Amino acid sequence: MKPNVVTFHYTLRDPAGRVLDTSAGGEPITYLEGAGQIIDGLDEQLRGVAAGTHCVVQVPAAKAYGEHDAAQIQRVPRAHIPVEGELSIGDRFQTDTDRYAPIVTVVAVDAETVTLDANHPLAGVDLTFEVELVAVRESTEDEVRHGHAHGASGDAACES
Repeated sequence: MKPNVVTFHYTLRDPAGRVLDTSAGGEPITYLEGAGQIIDGLDEQLRGVAAGTHCVVQVPAAKAYGEHDAAQIQRVPRAHIPVEGELSIGDRFQTDTDRYAPIVTVVAVDAETVTLDANHPLAGVDLTFEVELVAVRESTEDEVRHGHAHGASGDAACES
């Protein structure tokens, strides 16, 4: 059985109920089931849900951005930081010019070292999604072969 292409609107909230992100007022998200385009826990829980459905989906941290990993926090000599100028707690930057280099968050700064956290900002956070499924359709052979949805209609905007 081929995976579905799902189009949905969402509002993402943290455990305190604060809105972290939303597609309200913008374009809905379209993804190919099982292709890694959305977090695993949301992908799993939306399978088999019909278009037009409104639901609340709870995604534990382990199925979202993972648990917070203390091994991802490191003290680095200030001279090795690829950022000029002052650094402040909360600053984020990419560790190298390679587009796949990790993005880190500054968690402490002193005269000699900078402590960096390479965990995703939502690591360790259980998430709540309010979801409205806009459309669900069977994927095309091209989408399965390419490993991603080609949009709500299935037409490829570009080849990969």
